[in-house]
Amino acid sequence: MAGLPFRDINVHASASHYAFTSPSSPNEPTLIIERPSGDIRLNDGSLLGSKRVSSIADKYVIVITKAQPMGRLRGHMVYRVAGTEFMPLRERRLHDPDEDTYLSYLKTLLNTGPMYFSYSIDITSNFQRQSDLNASLPLWRRADDRFFWNRFVQSDLIDFRAGGINGSGVRLGPQPGVDPYILPVMFGMMRILTTSIKSTPFTFALITRRSRHRGGTRYFSRGIDDQGHVSNFNETEQVALLNDLTGHATGFSGGEPTQNGRLGSTAGQELQVLSYVQTRGSVPVYWAEVNNLRYTPRLQVRGVETAVDAARKHFSEQVRIYGENYLVNLVNQRGREERVKKAYEQVVRILVSSPQEAVDRDNRSSEKDHVISSSNATDLGMDRLHYVYFDFHNETKGLKWHRAQLLLDQLRSGLVKGGYFHGIEPPAARDPNTSSSALEPRLKQSAVVRTNCMDCLDRTNVVQSMLGRWALTQQFRDLGILSGAESCSDDRAFEGLYRNIWADNADVVSNAYSGTGALKTDFTRTGNRTRQGMAQDFSNSVTRYVRNNFTDGPRQDGFDLFLGAYVPASSGAALFSDRRPLALQAVPYILAASALMITLSLITRQTFSSAWPMRIFIVFWFAAGAWCLSFIYGHGMLYVNWPKLNTPPAGLEGFQDALNHAYSDPIVGPFLRRSPAGRARTRKMSGMTSRLGVMEEGGGKKVE
Repeated sequence: MAGLPFRDINVHASASHYAFTSPSSPNEPTLIIERPSGDIRLNDGSLLGSKRVSSIADKYVIVITKAQPMGRLRGHMVYRVAGTEFMPLRERRLHDPDEDTYLSYLKTLLNTGPMYFSYSIDITSNFQRQSDLNASLPLWRRADDRFFWNRFVQSDLIDFRAGGINGSGVRLGPQPGVDPYILPVMFGMMRILTTSIKSTPFTFALITRRSRHRGGTRYFSRGIDDQGHVSNFNETEQVALLNDLTGHATGFSGGEPTQNGRLGSTAGQELQVLSYVQTRGSVPVYWAEVNNLRYTPRLQVRGVETAVDAARKHFSEQVRIYGENYLVNLVNQRGREERVKKAYEQVVRILVSSPQEAVDRDNRSSEKDHVISSSNATDLGMDRLHYVYFDFHNETKGLKWHRAQLLLDQLRSGLVKGGYFHGIEPPAARDPNTSSSALEPRLKQSAVVRTNCMDCLDRTNVVQSMLGRWALTQQFRDLGILSGAESCSDDRAFEGLYRNIWADNADVVSNAYSGTGALKTDFTRTGNRTRQGMAQDFSNSVTRYVRNNFTDGPRQDGFDLFLGAYVPASSGAALFSDRRPLALQAVPYILAASALMITLSLITRQTFSSAWPMRIFIVFWFAAGAWCLSFIYGHGMLYVNWPKLNTPPAGLEGFQDALNHAYSDPIVGPFLRRSPAGRARTRKMSGMTSRLGVMEEGGGKKVE
């Protein structure tokens, strides 16, 4: 079992070091982390001293203390992270508010983010990729780098494994003894259930893996970056395992040794693995939606030419990994989303050689669907991109959600050509002492559907669940479980399970990105749009507005910290203190005070003699509240809770513009100008004015 993570680790803590040992592997070296330097070494001697080591940060060791079994895949148990603990490398003698904030952000992310791991199977990789990997490699070296979510916080261990010079200046060679201490963790969604279709039992699993690149929240992470990574990129794999009745979870693990062994499938029968993979990700151009307290943020789309190189990097990776790419775009063709749609189409036209286009129109839509692909029938590079636009809102308006099937008809030939993964595991190939027995591919998926809407959430999930149902039906027809005229949706019990698991997937992906469950999940769960579902969508939309404007800043900071997009400096700089002038900070408090005063006035009993003074009192506070509300709404960017660590450039520019506008306000402006920041700004402006005057005078003399 060389290379597998230890399933049980004891921690021995002292003032000088932390020592990590595996009771079940007493002959393996002990991992030592020195305090407070953080230097790492391996010790062959055993130490006296149960917690799972997950990762090492700059000043803390993070350990997983509780793990919840989720079920088995090919006999291997998969766990969800249910509890973590932070162990400091150095004792804190002084109170540091910034460090407290860092820790609270990280703990919130770890407590709310759905993270999964396995001791014996690589859940960061889809089954097709697993069949191509060398099973003798350590588990972490087989992990898909995109979905190895704790890759950054494990970087000290990974660097130590590679060798080099340690903190004492001693050159070290490779350290394979550290491999069992490195545990890949996946962020996303994992559901594993046993079910049946036409009395054929199988294990059904839905796995969504969220990329660690360009991770973040809805309005603070959009589009593409210079490295070709897009926001909210997720790979979703739908899996059916036949002759494997071990998919159920068993018990709950917390602070006790956890199950690591793999169970076999039905005796004497081949394990059949059927897998279908889809992806979703933000439109790969430079665009952003800038929060300003309006319900609909301000949309910014940069010139398409600036994004071509980044988009080429993105799609080169997608083609290399998945083969043919069918790019399904669901954004609206009219209104504010039209600019994003046109930018996407322009990028595709530039990338593919000899692009040819076809537009389908009907009485419902002037652009029912729009296809862009290369006229060159090659299997090279960007010519493997096939852009398919579908006017989702127009085609499904009036609660006619069944019309989404029109998109399936458009994609059918590509879906059939791309196929799916089918692998088998013969009984003779099963070895309980290896992390993964041989998985022999019989069919491979050679194409992927990449779906997006604006958020890659609600519309996207409706389409992905539809494609997943088609794929499962095709797989079971090919195996002879279903006839050519039958569909997996004909089994009502399974169809209910299927709809609910995909709706759960929608909620998990949406919560990670937008802070609420997905919209339109009533259709995903029931197949119909309901009034109750529309009411829930309204509630979610209001909650999204509040969270996107007032709570997503700290969430974005948490992502940036955990993923290494921001590394804290050794000296604190009071990053999280509110540096706005007090006059700006006071406005929301005055608004709250006015609401309180008006409420108290309305519920207070009044006499005849006090009626007019009370009315004047109410009018005063009503006017004050109305002005505060108008000021906040008119200078919304000053009151958005922006990320403090990596504030988006558009946010910085908009904040400064709103601040300059506030200086000219007749009520708040004088207070701002008298503040320390205002006086510094006045001196700066005066200096610029005097320099301009000298330049004008000199220029005049030169003209003479």
